[in-house]
Amino acid sequence: MNRTRIIISAAALLAGLLASIFVFRQMTRPVPQAPTVTGHIVVAAGPLPWGTRLEPANLRVLPWASETSVPGMFTRIEDCVNRVITASVIENEPILEGKLAPKDTLAGLPATIPEGMRALSVAVNEVVGVAGFVLPGSVVDVLVTGGPASGSGGNSLTRTILERVRVLAAGQRVAQDEKGTPQTVPVITLLVTPEEANRLTMASTEGRIQLALRNTIDTKQANPPVVYRATVFGAPPRPSAGPAAAPAPAPQRPAVDVEVYRGDKREVVTF
Repeated sequence: MNRTRIIISAAALLAGLLASIFVFRQMTRPVPQAPTVTGHIVVAAGPLPWGTRLEPANLRVLPWASETSVPGMFTRIEDCVNRVITASVIENEPILEGKLAPKDTLAGLPATIPEGMRALSVAVNEVVGVAGFVLPGSVVDVLVTGGPASGSGGNSLTRTILERVRVLAAGQRVAQDEKGTPQTVPVITLLVTPEEANRLTMASTEGRIQLALRNTIDTKQANPPVVYRATVFGAPPRPSAGPAAAPAPAPQRPAVDVEVYRGDKREVVTF
C-alpha cells in the first residue's frame, strides 16, 4: 500500500513539474511583432480588361511593408495614370511595370500587340468560330481546305497552317469573359508573326479556313499530316473495261472455177 502511494505521489509531482515548465516557456516566448507598414503599393480598384488606359478612378493604394518589394511596383497613383495595361487585372492586383505598355501608347487593341507581332482579322461564322467559343484570350489552330495541289491531280486537301495562335479580339471585344459565354461574331482577330500573316491571308483568300479551339495550357506542336480528299472519300472508280471484242473475220476471197482435164475427162474445181 505504501509503495502504491509513493508511485502516485511521484507521478503527480512529475506532472506538475512538466506543466510548470510548459507554462514558463509559453510566458517567456517572444511575441512576434507585425512588420512596420511605412509604404504603399498601387493596385487596381476593380477588374480591368487589357487595353485599358489607367485613370485615377481605376486605381488605389494599399499599405505595404517597407521591408519587402515587388519588382516593377508603383507607390504613387500619378506614376500609373495614362499608361495602358497589356493584360487583364483583377481587383486589388498590383499594377506592375511589366503589365504596362510604353508611355504614349494608344489604348485598346494596339497596346496588346507585342513588338514584332501583327494583329490580323479573318472572317468567321458560327461554324468556323467553334460555335462562338473562340473568345479573346483563346488559343486556336488554323486549318485550310483547298486545292488543287500541285501533283495531286486536282485532289483537294486540308492542312494545318498555324498552331497555338492567340485570339486578341472577337468582333470588337478585347476583354476576356470570365464565364466563357459564347458569342457569335463575324470577325476574329489573331496575333501572328509577319510571315504567319502572309500565310493566313493567302489561306483565307484562296481556300476555306477553319479554327480549332485548344486548351490554353496545351503548348505541344502537333504537326498533323495533310489529309487529301481521296483519303476521306476514296479514289474515284476507274471506268471498267467492256467485254473483249471478237476478232474481225478474215476477208473472204472470191471463188474461182478452174477446168481440169484428166485424159478425156473434164472436171471443174472451185478454189
